[in-house]
Amino acid sequence: MDFQTAVRTCLSKYLMLSGRAARPEYWWFYLFTIIAAALASIIDGLVFGFAVEDEVGKHPFTMVVSFALFFPLLAAGWRRMHDTNRPGWLMLLPAILVLAGLVTFLITVGIAGLFGHVMDAGPDAMEQTDRFAGIALLVLFYIAILAAALMKLWWLTRPGDEGQNAYGPPPPR
Repeated sequence: MDFQTAVRTCLSKYLMLSGRAARPEYWWFYLFTIIAAALASIIDGLVFGFAVEDEVGKHPFTMVVSFALFFPLLAAGWRRMHDTNRPGWLMLLPAILVLAGLVTFLITVGIAGLFGHVMDAGPDAMEQTDRFAGIALLVLFYIAILAAALMKLWWLTRPGDEGQNAYGPPPPR
């Protein structure tokens, strides 16, 4: 599959999560999204000026391109996972872990703050325990997110099943 065919295929299957996508289809489309985002960023810079810091509202072309290509890239990755005989939701695993880490962190901070006030413990005892627990929890989540991202990358680069699998017939290669 060549670059143009991959881009056409992924854009025509904008939200299609069923079926399978071959490695070239996914990776050519991934390259297309990088090129499109870079071009949109250059256009934003030429039209609105190249900002030193990230300013809200200074990158409308980049935001539109990123939003427009997010779902087809996710769908292509979902189908790519199917090609390796894995469930497509694994594409979301790093994002799920980030959200779980954020929720856990917010709950932990809230509970620690609540117990610190209820128990009226000395500031040194509670703060040391809270800091250690919070840092340990964040480190564990960072390790889990990194591991999930590396596993996802590994799965996306693996050859697809040659024949029929649980997700359908093999895609055109």
